[in-house]
Amino acid sequence: MYEVCSMLTKKQKNLLIFINKKIRSSGISPSYEEMKNSLNLKSKSGIHRLISALEERGFVKRLAHKARALEVIKLPENASANDIFNTFTPSVIKGGLDKNNKSTDVSVLGSIAAGTPIEAIQQEVDRVALPEDLQNNGEHYGLKVKGDSMIEAGINDGDTVIIKKTSNVDSGQIAVVLIDDQEATLKRIRKKGNTIALEAANHNYGTKIYAANRIKIQGKLVSLYRNFH
Repeated sequence: MYEVCSMLTKKQKNLLIFINKKIRSSGISPSYEEMKNSLNLKSKSGIHRLISALEERGFVKRLAHKARALEVIKLPENASANDIFNTFTPSVIKGGLDKNNKSTDVSVLGSIAAGTPIEAIQQEVDRVALPEDLQNNGEHYGLKVKGDSMIEAGINDGDTVIIKKTSNVDSGQIAVVLIDDQEATLKRIRKKGNTIALEAANHNYGTKIYAANRIKIQGKLVSLYRNFH
């Protein structure tokens, strides 16, 4: 009977994985509002019930000294490595592109999708405000996302991603890469030996593997603007 009770529903599992990713990427557990939005629920009461169920089953623990703080004790046995080690949870700036913000802004250099010619992302097409926590922390630029190849990482068609310029990223991070000095794409990087795999975040797209010398890192994903229509 206990084994049956320890099984998770799809919503419980999805919430647990979301909480784990958020803690791994930012060091803090998500707010109830973020959890509600991640599951497309209409009210926070559903989140309270899901967390209580996860706590009863020993998957999470509430930290008494912090309001709403959670600790992930364990993950489902059938969770994939990508579920557990996906270290990017988008820092979403809600409400669309805020062009009236007086703070530091960055260039949006066109659109990016699989197979985008590098020339297509070298001309400024817009400017957006740089999130305050990224200011004075390196050089950044923006790109408009075209397509759905990264939707399972929370990156949707029409979003504007904020990229920090760097030529090196850790395996598992999402980056803008240049393939054969000709085309650019936004993908998750997996490094193994002398090869680099470019991994989509959509089960409908495959992973492509290249010799490391064919790939140049152009920057890593650090935030995004969600542009509501």
